Amino acid sequence: MSKAITIDSTVILKKQLTEDVIELHCEPKTPFSFAPGQFISIVIPGAGPGGRDLRRAYSIASRPEQSVFELCVKVVQGPGTQYLNKLQVGDSFKGMVPFGDFVFKTKPNRHAIMIATGTGIAPFRSMIFSEAFANSTPLSTRCLFGARDKHDLIYTDEFVKKLGHSGFIQTLSRPKGEWNGFKGRVTDWLRQNEAKIDFPTTDFYLCGNGAMIDEVKLLLAAKGLDKSSIFQEAYYKPKAGETHAN
Repeated sequence: MSKAITIDSTVILKKQLTEDVIELHCEPKTPFSFAPGQFISIVIPGAGPGGRDLRRAYSIASRPEQSVFELCVKVVQGPGTQYLNKLQVGDSFKGMVPFGDFVFKTKPNRHAIMIATGTGIAPFRSMIFSEAFANSTPLSTRCLFGARDKHDLIYTDEFVKKLGHSGFIQTLSRPKGEWNGFKGRVTDWLRQNEAKIDFPTTDFYLCGNGAMIDEVKLLLAAKGLDKSSIFQEAYYKPKAGETHAN
C-alpha cells in the first residue's frame, strides 16, 4: 500500500447523478497512487469543535489509472457532504490519500460477488474497471446493487456494459411504478438465489449500509463461509429500531 500524502485538488466537473447523489471529478495538484477500493480523507475546514478542522472519508469511485479521480457522494445533513456539495467547478479542497484496506484481493481461481447499497457502489466501480481486476479476473463476477427506487440507481450503463445483465443485478426494495427487475433487498436476492452461488469458492465484498452488511454476514456464516472470504466497508449504521431498505 502507498504511504498517505496530503494533496490539494481542484473540482473540474460536478454532476447530479440523482436527487441526492453528486459526482465530483477532481484534479490533484500532486499525482498519487492508490489501490482500487481505497478512500480519501477530506479536510472539512473549521467544522469541528472550537473551529478545528474535521476529516471525512470518501471512497474513490474511479480506477487508479486515471489522472483525475472521482467521488460519488450522497448529500446528507453532515459537515462532510454539505461541504462537498457546496464546492463548484474551479474550487479547491485538501485531503489525505490513500487510506483503507477494502481492496480487490480475489484470485483468478475464485468467484467474486460484490454487494452494495447506495453510494457503496463507488469502490466497486474503482475495482471492476481497474487494471488490477483486468490482470486477475475472477472465474465470475457479480455485482449486486440495492436501492429503494429506480431513481436511486447509478452507473447502470457502465456496469451492464462491463458485466452484462446477469453480472450486474439491481434490486429495489420500494419501487414506484413499473419495474421489471428484482423486487426486494439484496439479502432477499441472496436467499432466493443460493443455489446459483458456490459459496466455498466465492469471495464476498460488502459495502454501504452497516445493517445490510451485518445481515449478509449472518447469512454467509450460516453457509459456513470462512471470514477470510468476506471483505467489508460499512458507510453507516441505521439507528436502533431501523432496518435497511437497501
